[in-house]
Amino acid sequence: MTENHPKERQRGPVILRRAQANDAGGTTDQRLLDSRGSTEWLHTDPWRVMRIQSEFVEGFGLLAEVGRAVSVFGSARTPTDHPEYRAARQLGESLAQAGYAVITGGGPGVMEAVNRGASEAGGMSIGLGIELPFEQSMNEWVDIGLNFRYFFARKTMFVKYAEGFVIMPGGFGTLDELFEALTLVQTRKVTRFPVILFGVDYWSGLIGWLRTTMLSEGKIGIHDLDLIQLTDDVDEAVALIIESNEARSPQELTERAAHAEAAAAGANDAE
Repeated sequence: MTENHPKERQRGPVILRRAQANDAGGTTDQRLLDSRGSTEWLHTDPWRVMRIQSEFVEGFGLLAEVGRAVSVFGSARTPTDHPEYRAARQLGESLAQAGYAVITGGGPGVMEAVNRGASEAGGMSIGLGIELPFEQSMNEWVDIGLNFRYFFARKTMFVKYAEGFVIMPGGFGTLDELFEALTLVQTRKVTRFPVILFGVDYWSGLIGWLRTTMLSEGKIGIHDLDLIQLTDDVDEAVALIIESNEARSPQELTERAAHAEAAAAGANDAE
């Protein structure tokens, strides 16, 4: 007796059998080379995966060799004659003088001020922009810029290549980045990562709410409040970042040196 096999078709790595194998549709190569039809495929989820992947690849490639960097966040709506703009510009300058690149969202307001201060001081000024429904171009003080479609890919770059966050007064986007950073530190996804709130008057209400509501109701622990540093002083903010960097374990510093030596040796071999 002849053994009956179910109808079977292969679509790339996928095997389709029985009723699922009825739609022939040609081979993948055939569809690639023959297709001249609708462009709706550009907006499907599988294609978006490729775009997301490309954003990570571009971001990693751009920032991998930046060295020490600090991500700074704050309002895009801060005018150039505001004290917060002047403080952010001074912060960018001081970070550059301390040997840090600055990473901002690349927009106007506080972001522009930080980029400007760093660029004018001869430091590396980086902007990571985002596609928005309203126009917001990269500010003119960005030396190296990259625009993203997806917030989550952009957030990864802010965290992965920074050794600390400074949060200037800002709105929803700034709060989003603040609590993203605090969550990553609290859950030890990143370690020894200073989160500095700049602007005592602006942030004191939030700190008070964290203490009197979240802490008192047991939603956070007492040590979670230690993750936040609050200051009005640019020099203190930079000092806190330097102190955190110097407190890294000898093992981590040894590992970094080994990686740097391996990279240098690879570059010499390539030459």
